[in-house]
Order: sequence, then C-alpha cells, then structure tokens
Amino acid sequence: MTDLATRYGTGRRSRRPLLVAASAVLAAVFLGWLVWVILYHGRPLVQSELVTYDVRGQHAAEARVTVVRRSADVEASCLLRASASDHSVVGELSFPVGPSVPETATLTRVVRTEREATSVELLGCVAEGQAQRR
Repeated sequence: MTDLATRYGTGRRSRRPLLVAASAVLAAVFLGWLVWVILYHGRPLVQSELVTYDVRGQHAAEARVTVVRRSADVEASCLLRASASDHSVVGELSFPVGPSVPETATLTRVVRTEREATSVELLGCVAEGQAQRR
C-alpha cells in the first residue's frame, strides 16, 4: 500500500468539516437576523384601523379610528382623508395621539370638507422612529 501512496500520493484532507462549520455560522447569523426582524418589526410603535365613517353633510365627515400604541408614552400622528365621488380629495385631517390617550383607544374625529365627501380613508398613524404609516 505504501507503494501506491508513493506512486499516486495521499488523499487531500476533506473540506467537509469546514463546510459544516461555515454553514452553521451562516445559519446562526440568519436566525439572529430573523429574530431581530420579528421582534423589531413584528409590533410597530403605532398601528391604526378605520372602524367606520359617516358623511355628516356637505362640509363634514365623521370617522372612528382605533389606534394601538406600543406604550402610552409613544406620541403618534394620524391622517384621515375624505374623497368625493370623482375621487378628488375634499378634506384631510391630521390629528395627534398623545400620552393622555390610553395605549389602545377608539377615537372619533370630524374631517371638514370643501364639498360633500363619499368616503373617508385612514392613511395610517406614524410615530417618531417608525418609517411608514400603519
């Protein structure tokens, strides 16, 4: 057998342990990133939902909005938009949700309109440190 080893050389060391170690490190990094995404982005600072709206006449529309903040000290700003039958914007209302409001609250707000609205939409709420309205 030594004649064969001398003649053809010995086998190279296997790369398998190195590949297994690199795969384990890559998997650990990916799992760490996944946990960070779930914890950080899974529950935003503020989120909101339009419960209902009612057109109150030519120049007003009332909307009920549920706002959920991560904690009571998070200050948020929400935006409502009223549209007419031709889809043009006829009114907007930006309103703050401050520390005096409970973490989860259903708020009623009146949007003043330049003419009769046919729909009201909630564009969402945003807090400092949260990039997009929710």
